Amino acid sequence: MSTHHRAGLGEQLPEFPWDTILDVKQKAASHPGGLIDLSVGTPVDSVDPSIQLALAEHAAAPGYPPTQGSVELRQAIADSLERRYNIQGLNADAVLPVIGTKEAVAWLPTLLNLRGGIVVIPEIAYPTYEVAAIIAGCKVVRSDVPVDGASLVFLNTPSNPTGRVLSAEEMRVWVDYARETGAIIASDECYMGLAWDEERRPVSLLDPAVSGGDNTNLLVLHSLSKTSNMASYRVGFIAGDEKLVQELLLLRKHTGMMVPGPIQAATLTALRDDQHETLQRLRYANRRVTLLRALLAAGCSVEHSEAGLYLWTRREGADARQTLDWFAQRGILVAPGDFYGPGGSQHVRVGLTASDEAIAEAAQRLSE
Repeated sequence: MSTHHRAGLGEQLPEFPWDTILDVKQKAASHPGGLIDLSVGTPVDSVDPSIQLALAEHAAAPGYPPTQGSVELRQAIADSLERRYNIQGLNADAVLPVIGTKEAVAWLPTLLNLRGGIVVIPEIAYPTYEVAAIIAGCKVVRSDVPVDGASLVFLNTPSNPTGRVLSAEEMRVWVDYARETGAIIASDECYMGLAWDEERRPVSLLDPAVSGGDNTNLLVLHSLSKTSNMASYRVGFIAGDEKLVQELLLLRKHTGMMVPGPIQAATLTALRDDQHETLQRLRYANRRVTLLRALLAAGCSVEHSEAGLYLWTRREGADARQTLDWFAQRGILVAPGDFYGPGGSQHVRVGLTASDEAIAEAAQRLSE
């Protein structure tokens, strides 16, 4: 009797990156002072009390929340994008809350029905862009310049892992490409609120200086995980081309992909308050200075890293895995650059997401 083997989708996906460094994590954890984990971008600071209060105040709501979010929430999203990132003229139907931007990225090509198409991702890229294309049955092309025949292009500015910021001129190349070809450009901008270089400030795909005020085929993805410490709340939003946003809304309604009601209430509070974001940015700025000085003093070089939560680091004459081991000897776990594509094989990503005490201890170990 023959048995039919179903090829599971998981067999097509790359190995989950963090599973490949468990042995190195164990080595780092054996350090007498314990493990300092700088390998992941998960916040360690508490959610602002005002956001916690909003969550608690709405915890008794029993009904299904609207998939598109309340009008109040959508208007707050549009207002915050204009206030913080100069994204002008969005109405409440051109924005859509999502269950964290990782989910939104992972399902975007599938929901846009791009099966069999070409998805372009950056040369050095957050792994979920590739995963999104594979899930949708698309071909993945790594390129930082336009290629023929793309259905969807993922941009990421500021970049994870490199911290590289695309200029308005570089972004306009992709807008022109969308105009000429009909490709959809999706710009993941979740680190935009964490800029460190005044001369290289991030600019949104939807900034009029880039889009010319026409959002056709343009989408941006933003998150509250980084600047509001709301990673555990799983909330972000998509904004841009109203027609595409409404298409995504319809599909998300059918599939039950809705942000929980109490989370929507907490998000509303977070979006109306910029003060807690400013405070968190200052925390990360201080940690960045401490780590950057220590890395440079230890003989490492740091490239790009003009924005975001990471320092894109290398050691002369060492590849990513050798540098990973060098850090582990000091009880510090970082992420090898090859997680993010072949172009990252000489670098490691060092995160700023640890407490002030842990960052200070990491700096001390790097000096020994």
